[in-house]
Amino acid sequence: MLRCPEPHQLEFLVLSTGEMNGRMVRSGIAGCPVCRNEYLIVNGVVDFGGEVERGTRNVARGTVERGTRSVERGTEEAHTLQALLDLSGPGGFVVLVGAASRHAVGLASLIGGVHFVGINAPADIEELPVLSLLRAGRSIPLRPSIARGVVVGADSVGAPWLDQAAAVLLRGRRLVVEAESLSAPAGVRELAVGQGLWVGEKG
Repeated sequence: MLRCPEPHQLEFLVLSTGEMNGRMVRSGIAGCPVCRNEYLIVNGVVDFGGEVERGTRNVARGTVERGTRSVERGTEEAHTLQALLDLSGPGGFVVLVGAASRHAVGLASLIGGVHFVGINAPADIEELPVLSLLRAGRSIPLRPSIARGVVVGADSVGAPWLDQAAAVLLRGRRLVVEAESLSAPAGVRELAVGQGLWVGEKG
């Protein structure tokens, strides 16, 4: 599913693994056979460029003690996103951009058999069997029209992430943005706006 972010023809990247944890690659290199660029995999994150905000908590693994209200809110958010993404049944990928990566565990508990890909997730979120992590500069390094759904966090609403989200989304599938005020990316029609969320569908 990965692609080199450089503007050339699509080719599969070549993976050289270092440390493994089960089927998860903790360290290694993803290499492009076209331009010969190499992208390091460090602590389970494939680094295609870009920066992420540093943190001290491991939210994805749930090691941080949270109050009942926080847990309930996270559960409600996951149920809402599942409904808005219109996801049912296993298989395929869902892309979570920026802070939206925090929803991976909640969504995975509701939708079995779907793999999640976090783009520029906060640094306190770690790779999981259900969540792969990529760091990217100005493009989502995934092959076009591959995702069953995309959720863009409020921290990633600006350019170029909405257009990139639309590019990796399958036709007929939904884009959810954690913001209300935005212009729909090309090829995506607005379905609903409200309660801090925008929902569209790729035509």
